Amino acid sequence: MKCVFNAKQNKHYPKSYLINGVREPNPESPERVELLLKGVEAAGMTQVTPPDYGLNDSDGINTVMKVHPQRYLSFLEHAATRWSHIKGAADEVTPNIHPTNRDGEYPKSLVAQAGFHMADASCPISTDTWESALWSSWSALHAADLVLAGEPACYALSRPPGHHAGPELAGGFCYLNNTAIAAQRLLEKFDRVAILDVDLHHGNGTQMAFYDRADVLTVSLHAHPERFYPFFWGYESETGEAEGQGYNFNFPLPRGTKDKIYLETLDRALQAIEQYQPQALVIALGLDAYEGDPIAGLAVSTEGFKSIGEMISERLQLPTVIVQEGGYLCPELGQNLAAFIEGFEVTGR
Repeated sequence: MKCVFNAKQNKHYPKSYLINGVREPNPESPERVELLLKGVEAAGMTQVTPPDYGLNDSDGINTVMKVHPQRYLSFLEHAATRWSHIKGAADEVTPNIHPTNRDGEYPKSLVAQAGFHMADASCPISTDTWESALWSSWSALHAADLVLAGEPACYALSRPPGHHAGPELAGGFCYLNNTAIAAQRLLEKFDRVAILDVDLHHGNGTQMAFYDRADVLTVSLHAHPERFYPFFWGYESETGEAEGQGYNFNFPLPRGTKDKIYLETLDRALQAIEQYQPQALVIALGLDAYEGDPIAGLAVSTEGFKSIGEMISERLQLPTVIVQEGGYLCPELGQNLAAFIEGFEVTGR
């Protein structure tokens, strides 16, 4: 299997984020990539670099704009520079005001636009954020292109991650929704695509992107949001709307869920995907469901990740793009990636 990654994705590193009213070191650090690349090597993957898909009338940016409108992309591209012109402002863009709704007039103030486009204070924008987020999305895009060209499966080491990013909303360390972009790209060949999100957190941005559509099925297993980020999304009652009614499935899990219950729930999730009969699959691979992850929400073991990969591959047998989402600094991070890939490839894919 090929791994798609560009080292420019590591330039982004806001030094802190706000949690529980306190500024803490940002856990979404470049060191994550070092550990994941060890997993890439252990799994025997071949590393390739995505091309520069460009920003002007290229098919790459057109695919991105099917997920994120121009207004939002322009905000991300220019926010850091505009912020630097504010006298006394902090080094990184962090909102201090949020609208109660987003269907009113669009403000011209950058401070107001930051609140409009940033769901929380865990997605600060630094001078390198736009470039890294763009290359992260291009890694997912190129992984999808490789699958479209005939690769049975491909892994995108996308960092920063993306599944909390809605069409016009950053949040939870995420800026561009790499998983949604990969799915959108696959639709150029396939009529129906399924997204399976196994991250610790609900993929609320991915759900937003396809909530009213029937051409992409969104399925997420995650820690129950009643007391866990992203809090306001990820409940079983969220099943889609308009044409997308019945094409969104959430499987919230109790805190501390271990392998047995997780795999039983995954079986239910796979049943929903099988009933949809997709022609291609995108896996939002969060490794933060691990029992030793510092976020500490679920308790999946390294062997459990191998079983997750094996179950998905054996049951679905689909052209697949695997997009890296969460998974934070712990010694086993790379091992968990290698275990998942080993399980996924056990069927000879």
